[in-house]
Amino acid sequence: MVAAGIDVGGTKCLGVAVDAAGRVMAECRRPTPRGEAVIDALAGVAEDLEAEAGPLPALGVGVPGLVTLEGVLRASPNIPDVAELDVAGRLGARLEMPLVVGNDATWAVLAEWRIGAGRGHDDVVMVTLGTGIGGGVVAGGRLVVGANGFTGEFGHMVVDPNGPPCPCGRRGCWERYASGSGLAQLARIAAVGGRLRRVVEMAGGDAALVRGEHVQAAAREEDEAALAVVDEFARWVAIGLVNLTNALDPAMFVLGGGLAEGADLYLDPIERWFVSLLYSPQLRPHPALAFAELGERAGAIGAALAAAERTRR
Repeated sequence: MVAAGIDVGGTKCLGVAVDAAGRVMAECRRPTPRGEAVIDALAGVAEDLEAEAGPLPALGVGVPGLVTLEGVLRASPNIPDVAELDVAGRLGARLEMPLVVGNDATWAVLAEWRIGAGRGHDDVVMVTLGTGIGGGVVAGGRLVVGANGFTGEFGHMVVDPNGPPCPCGRRGCWERYASGSGLAQLARIAAVGGRLRRVVEMAGGDAALVRGEHVQAAAREEDEAALAVVDEFARWVAIGLVNLTNALDPAMFVLGGGLAEGADLYLDPIERWFVSLLYSPQLRPHPALAFAELGERAGAIGAALAAAERTRR
């Protein structure tokens, strides 16, 4: 074992111990609590990993939101009751090992670039489509974190200033349309309008209970109304990817997060909308588009790789 990493999600803290090649040797998880109790959960996952894999040489932690270069979580719209939490300081005081703390999607792009779908490319943008939207950037063969550590908050690009409220306090953020919760919202709007009978049936007959997985299941049955929602969702995803292409000119996009499980449904319509919306598509190379290979472990594996690199400096 070389290092361990923990990825803090909205519902679970997932920890892994990896070897020098990034292969997972042990895995543990605990529910994500509200507020500052997340520090206790992180310490518990580290203890669980040590019990299974032995002493940890180093630990990396990835948390969603604005994480400073010093490991302070300034804000996290998708983890309630947390602000200005010194994750590195408080966790480091409890664990006797080298520790690195950063944004979860930053660590995810590190993992996918090194050993996943982005390997072989020097300019990679990862977009994680989960409860919200996060992201990470590799440019010129180097991981980009920004002046303050905040690179990759793509979900809060405003794509419609008159759009629905976002947990961040603004309106019309990209993640209100192109995340897992965005897919569910698009589906509920269609269901209330009477256009998703099969999807509502799968949700127990209540349009308010429609979720993204109901849309996916109906779409796999080739239900036309569900496929129309998938197409609308793909258009919103493509809008953000086009904006990122115009700003960053990547060689490749890697799409991760929970919606990667529906790659077979989303990839073709996203690519189609991307080409139709891109500036001068006939005059420029198009970035490759692929779904992540490392699944839900990407953030934790990347955190472990970052911790291993820190100890080698």
